[in-house]
Amino acid sequence: MLLRCLLVWCRLLVCCIAASAAMAGRGHEAETFYLPDAATLQHMRAAIESADSFSDRYEAEVWLMSKSSALERFIPDVQQRLELLRLIHQEATRAELSPEVVLAVIEVESHFNPYAVSRAGAQGLMQVMPFWKELIGSSDDNLTHIPTNLRYGCTILKHYLDMEHGELTPALARYNGSYGQGWYPERVRVAWEKRWR
Repeated sequence: MLLRCLLVWCRLLVCCIAASAAMAGRGHEAETFYLPDAATLQHMRAAIESADSFSDRYEAEVWLMSKSSALERFIPDVQQRLELLRLIHQEATRAELSPEVVLAVIEVESHFNPYAVSRAGAQGLMQVMPFWKELIGSSDDNLTHIPTNLRYGCTILKHYLDMEHGELTPALARYNGSYGQGWYPERVRVAWEKRWR
């Protein structure tokens, strides 16, 4: 057990050093380097332990750490952030989607607000239209419930990706209801390139 904790700590330290070096390369001062406090490490360990969609523990550690820092601007609470990342990875993997693309879609759709509602009535993180409940779920489903919303959103995006024979740009346009236009896929691409890839 002690050896496992030491290995986790070393991996986290390597991730922090790599992040610090990358930030220093972008003109940030070395003072931006930080080691997570004990509470943050506890939340990270819990998220890693419950993450079952990764090939191994190391992959979970690296992915959750790197995406957590990018998500912090949207969700300051580390426990909420790590739990959301774990759920996104799980649902994206289940639907055979890139978790990073799903993160970009959520950023564009709702800015990670699980209670967002559009003028058209789309709800939740992935802005799912309520008519989908009758088509693929149940009228009792709550689209602001994060796991439910992610399950719907990832399933719908995968459906459109299959319709478009794996072509992401038209699949994203279909997802947004703007098929034939390029503005929405471009917004998702920009979010993906800036924060999630």
